Amino acid sequence: MNTTNSLSVVAELAPATQRAIKRALTLLESQLREPGVSFTSSSSVRDWFRLQMALLEREAFMLLWLDNQNRLIAHETLFKGTINSTEVHPREVVKSGLKHNAAAAVLAHNHPSGQAEPSHADRQITKRLKSALTLVDIRLLDHLVVGGMDVVSFAERGWL
Repeated sequence: MNTTNSLSVVAELAPATQRAIKRALTLLESQLREPGVSFTSSSSVRDWFRLQMALLEREAFMLLWLDNQNRLIAHETLFKGTINSTEVHPREVVKSGLKHNAAAAVLAHNHPSGQAEPSHADRQITKRLKSALTLVDIRLLDHLVVGGMDVVSFAERGWL
């Protein structure tokens, strides 16, 4: 994992805070990658995405790619946008999933406004992505929206 790129925004924080966030991300990722551990609870995933995205000043769209046992294969930031939108291309998401030979995915994006409530556009692109991924046998497990310290789960709301 390259936490340096993900934490470019953290450069403005105090050095001790930067070190604490980097340590937390490293610990969470090692937990997510632990052999034999699969995602049965979303708390670690929520925490990892919250640490990665809560302080970003522009929207970003990230994915966790998982194997058949829901173990982490890779994570990627596929798209970066403006202060209030990101253009997401289903074709690129599918290409990335196939590149990693993924069986499942967890999507996430942030709302720099701090409001985690998903928009109508968020729900529409999630439907398109689920359909596109289903065509290539990749299960969409969740889409998380990070707004400050709040995280909204599409799966928990029954939207997937």
